[in-house]
Amino acid sequence: MFTLKMGWAALFGGLLLIAILLSKAVWQPDWPIQRYDALFLFAVTVQVLFLIFRLESWSEARVILLFHLTGTAMELFKTWAGSWTYPEAALFRLEGVPLFSGFMYASVGSFMARAIRIFEMRFTPYPPFWLTLLLAVAIYVNFFAHHYLWDIRWMLFAATVAIYGRTWVSFRPAGWYRMPLVVAAFLSSLFLWIAENVGTRTGTWLYAGQHEAQMVSLAKIGSWYLLLYVSFVTVTLAAPGVIADRAAPSPRSLRLPEPADPAPAMPRNSPPGSASG
Repeated sequence: MFTLKMGWAALFGGLLLIAILLSKAVWQPDWPIQRYDALFLFAVTVQVLFLIFRLESWSEARVILLFHLTGTAMELFKTWAGSWTYPEAALFRLEGVPLFSGFMYASVGSFMARAIRIFEMRFTPYPPFWLTLLLAVAIYVNFFAHHYLWDIRWMLFAATVAIYGRTWVSFRPAGWYRMPLVVAAFLSSLFLWIAENVGTRTGTWLYAGQHEAQMVSLAKIGSWYLLLYVSFVTVTLAAPGVIADRAAPSPRSLRLPEPADPAPAMPRNSPPGSASG
């Protein structure tokens, strides 16, 4: 059940990865549309279909839009700074950045927003919101500033543990389970690194000095780990309900089958042990 729900939450990103792989395998240089443009139109179509069929709410769509904007801004700077390149031609692009690239960041936002809803996640104890916002801003700024100033990522790694170290994520694939948030962030960054290798192996983008046969540097796991905290705070800004009233289930309910509803008055989605009295 965990695997099925996780795959369903990652549907947008999964479809985009499949499109990247298939387009690389079949695309011909004499076709009337460029591969990057086809990926952009595919991503827009998927997003529209998600809204039509209510696979995403409008609040989750706001998350995706915010991710697209912040991600595209980072792409513009990083390609200008020479951190990575997009070697193919495209009509839908800004400077050297094809517009489909923003949807790669948006897919992370889609996954996080959908996973929080699908797994009915609770975060406890939740850090002071202003502190999480300050950390997210510092991480985002460092992605730009380290090209000119001292890279403070090690201080930021320590800050994530200091701020979120006591926070547990309770989630429900069937019964209730929980995991430290910093562990969840690390595991997520590992899977994002694997997905990034799909992109570079297909030549969709390449880091400076990298060729398609090379794996992405393991250091990028750390970059994704930090970026996930920016992503998480972005979700809470665009859809603040994801952290509102997120009390955790009682410890005795974790890893146990869910009991039958004792009374019709008990809310259907309430975690075991959350009823008053």
